[in-house]
Amino acid sequence: MKTLVDFPADRLQARNFVGGSWSVGTGPTREVVSPYTGEVLGAVSYATEEEVGGAVEAAQRAAAHWRRVPIKERTSVLLSVRNLLFKELETLANSAARECGKTVTEARAEVLKGIEVLEFACSVQNGDLGGALEVSRGVSCEYRREALGVTVGITPFNFPAMVPMWMIPIAIAMGNSFILKPSDKVPFTPCLLAELFAEAGLPSGVFSVVHGGKDVVNCLITDPTVAAVGFVGSSAVARSVYSAATSQGKRALCLGGAKNHLIVVPDADLSVTIDGVVSSFTGCAGQRCMAASVMVAVGDAQRMIPEIIAAAGRIKLGEQMGALIDAASLERLHAAIARAETAGARVLLDGRKVAPPSGYECGFWLAPTVIGDAHSSMECAQLELFGPVLTIVKVATLDEALALEAHSPFGNATSVFTSNGGVARYVAEKASSGMIGINVGVPVPREPFSFGGTKESRFGSGDITGAGGIEFWSNRKKITAKWALQADKNWMS
Repeated sequence: MKTLVDFPADRLQARNFVGGSWSVGTGPTREVVSPYTGEVLGAVSYATEEEVGGAVEAAQRAAAHWRRVPIKERTSVLLSVRNLLFKELETLANSAARECGKTVTEARAEVLKGIEVLEFACSVQNGDLGGALEVSRGVSCEYRREALGVTVGITPFNFPAMVPMWMIPIAIAMGNSFILKPSDKVPFTPCLLAELFAEAGLPSGVFSVVHGGKDVVNCLITDPTVAAVGFVGSSAVARSVYSAATSQGKRALCLGGAKNHLIVVPDADLSVTIDGVVSSFTGCAGQRCMAASVMVAVGDAQRMIPEIIAAAGRIKLGEQMGALIDAASLERLHAAIARAETAGARVLLDGRKVAPPSGYECGFWLAPTVIGDAHSSMECAQLELFGPVLTIVKVATLDEALALEAHSPFGNATSVFTSNGGVARYVAEKASSGMIGINVGVPVPREPFSFGGTKESRFGSGDITGAGGIEFWSNRKKITAKWALQADKNWMS
């Protein structure tokens, strides 16, 4: 088996980055554990309420200056960040893989997706950020984009590089300062990002990192100086953060969980379907909000199930698929699979019985698992399991499949596998999710097409990246001007 990453000789210490300076938080300390081995990688010390307040104050001072910097100069700094990210691509990929458990190949792709959003942010200077029009005799109207001030991002464990990069570049390009509160399970990669932004010449205080748990989040979202909050995580926490932030009068966009449906119809191409379904539910060990969770086999499409199971069974732990984030996740998934069996479903491929890679026996490993003979009312077909577990539900018609999808409280992604353009269009128009795939297992839009779901996968309006990100991280100011009286007046002049 290939070694997934090289581990550091000494334990790492995650630090806060505030006002251009590094410091270890003086709050409680939490050990950071390797998903591969169960061994301690290092530690993260939480920021105290006073230290969080200091980060907000530094961000406020920086925002007052940064918003007045011309956008071409702001994006020039981001271009320097882009160059550094490519230079340090392998370092970032190894860091992300080491602390969140995915393979280096997956982590490299994560960093590249983050760079794609950064490149979009660099391009906004050439986009539609303002305009003017003579709307009546002697009267003109103009609009321009303006910064919000101090903004905050709260990000999850599963993408320690990419999800922060969904937020940071666009928020900063629009003239805001930004405070990142990453998951305390993956604190080291965000620190590397902070180093690179500082090396690129970003002024002190424009980008900060503070570590912590719920108390730090509460300090940030209740601070009256903070203008906007972005969040990615579970739906329950997303709802809570959204409610707390908006009750304070803040702008908030909080992305939650998912239960994505892959609808397979009988005319689907077999090789495309196998590749799309298997890569979707096993990629990143299923720990992503765009993973396939339910395969809905329509009619004779169930004939493809044995080949999908066979392909999933060939996935090699440690080479093609990484580990789960922690012991609690492993225990939770084992229990969920057992409950599915008790409810009457059959485990067609049991990842619990696959041995961990040699030398990694104490890590948190679960091989691809497929649950069949499931009913749509079962927990395994309703709730997000967040692991390499695929539930298969059989239905007779395409409309039954769409009804099942519509019944889900989540709305991140729906994909259809078909060779018929009419069927593809029908699903795209009828599905209730915010992101639709046609023969694509993970329908994440490329920029400038924005990322965002519907229903309980999103709290707030708009999307987190692309044009939606510009709208979220800035205000639209309108200016109406008249310089002289007109001889032929109308209601406006």
